Formats: sequence, structure tokens, C-alpha cells
Amino acid sequence: MRGAVLTGHGSRDVVRVIDTLPVQEPAAGQVQIRMKAVALNRLDLWVREGWKGLTLDMPHIVAADGAGIIEKVGAGVTNVQVGDRVAINPTLVDPDRLMMAGDEADILDAPILGEHAPGVACELKVLPARNVLKMPDSVSFEQAAAAGLVYITSWYSMIERGGLRAGESVLIVGAGGGVNTASIQIAKYAGCKVYVVGSSAEKCRQAESLGADVTINREDDAAWSKTLYKLTNKQGVDVVIDNVGQATLQDSMRAVKRGGRILIVGNTSGYNATIDTRFIFGKQISLIGSSMGRTKDFHAVMGLVFEGKLKPVIGVVLPLEQIQEGHRLLEEGGLFGKVVLTV
Repeated sequence: MRGAVLTGHGSRDVVRVIDTLPVQEPAAGQVQIRMKAVALNRLDLWVREGWKGLTLDMPHIVAADGAGIIEKVGAGVTNVQVGDRVAINPTLVDPDRLMMAGDEADILDAPILGEHAPGVACELKVLPARNVLKMPDSVSFEQAAAAGLVYITSWYSMIERGGLRAGESVLIVGAGGGVNTASIQIAKYAGCKVYVVGSSAEKCRQAESLGADVTINREDDAAWSKTLYKLTNKQGVDVVIDNVGQATLQDSMRAVKRGGRILIVGNTSGYNATIDTRFIFGKQISLIGSSMGRTKDFHAVMGLVFEGKLKPVIGVVLPLEQIQEGHRLLEEGGLFGKVVLTV
């Protein structure tokens, strides 16, 4: 079987497409999917580079997000049948642990496809039936793959953990990444006024096309937190979505209003942030972290994608064989939207 794999940790050279992967057959409660499209995330870069304590069996199939067609079903599967078009939930939850925990949110170490578990960038993938969701013909495999991880992450952070409410003001730090493009749309869907800090005039323009009400180009305005403060009548915003981390968290604390919330699901600039703690107690700021989301959150947000109320942004579509080029585009950071690979 053909698939994109890591042969080790390091530069883009360790990512290869090989044709010697074994084919799995679905057991009871499982399905076999003929993959049609997969999408890349920054997570793929981090897994490729590796970190202390990450131990993977090589070759390791990459990618968390994908969509395809049900090829086979195991005994007891009732939610899908052969021939169904399906999107994939990238979080694997052990049913026994779920029974003990009671809520998926309490299982902090559930493996994510492509990270601690083999991913979906292959011709045939076997998964638990609970990890697939039937999708309508009106949604392409590429669109479904591009939604996955970033949309469930944004939805859970903003709606469930952050309690976003209609009429609130939201600042999204960054415009082009998958989580940010999802967050702009989810905030607008929730009825919020949306501010976006982008890295270029073009990214700001594209953020406006997704519904951003006000954009600030940090190329021209390095003091964007002060500008945002003035734009909100020296009040700040109710909620800041900051997935950049080290480089921006202090500015985000300046930009949020008294009693506001800062939602954090990532740290693309680094994790070792230095902050002035006086802002936290002085402004009564809540720092709220979250990671991924539950199955019900996946179903909720993908339902909105299927209805056309949320539209995943795709920056480029490449064949699987060009996965190294996909990694290059992610590393450079200039792309607006997701990198999607066709299988």
C-alpha cells in the first residue's frame, strides 16, 4: 500500500512516499476507508522534527486530517456502510477509558492520528467507526479534510471552553493559519465583532473576505495592541484568540478588556512566554487553554461545514507525492489556508 511516512526525525528529507505499507482489515466496530484527501497541520512539522519523549515506530504514517469512501465495515458497524463518503475525527478515544472518565474532555492523553498514532496519509486506513462521519455529496473530500483538526479545535476553544456569546468583540492574532481562518468564521457565526491582526496587507484583505470587521496589518503597525485599544474606545476586546504564544501573549493581555478572556490552543512562535502577571490580576484576565475537542464538538462543527455555514479555506491542493513541498509551504508560513493532498 502507498502512503506518506516519516522515516525518522529531521528535515523535510525524512518525509517519503512509499508503496510497501501493509493493508489492515477492519475488525469488529471498525471501518476501512479508501482515502481521497488529507490535510497538513503545523502538528505535522512538530512531529517530523520530534521532541523529547516522542517515540514512534518508523515508518510512521503522517497526517491527522482526511476524508474518503468506506471500503469495508467490520461486524457491528451501523453508522456507515460501504460506499459512504466520510470525514475523519482525528482523536482516538478508548471506549473503556471513556466509560471510566465519563467525558472525553477528561482524557487528556487520547492519541491524535499522525502524532502518537499512525496517520491517514495512505491509500487504505482502518479506524473505529466512531471516528467517521458521513458527509453529503455537496462537500468535497478536500473541503472535509481541510476542516478536521483546526475546526474542532477552534469550536471547542471558543464555544465550549471560552463561552463565546453573540455581541461580544473578538481579536484573532494571526490571519492565515488553519485555526485562525476557522476562528474568524466561527466568531462571525456566533454573532461577534471580529478584529484580526495579520502579517501582511494581503492576509488582512483575505481575513476581511472571511468576515473580519476590522484588520490591523502588523507589518505597518508593530504596536497593534495599542491600536486595538484605541479602536475599542480604550476598552479592549472581550476575547482574544492567541495561538502564536511567546511573541504575542503580552500584547494580547494589553488588548483584552478588564474581565476578558484569552483563549490559547497553540504556540507557533514558541512556548516560553514571559508575561507581566500584573495584567492578570489587575485586569482580572482569564487565560483559558484547550486542546482538540470531543466527538460531539466534531459533529457540531462539521455539521456547519456540511451546511455551508462554515467554509474551510484551502491554500493549495497537491498530489500526495508532493508532500515535501507541502511541508515547505507550511514552514515558510506565507500560505493563506490549508495544504491539502490528494491520495
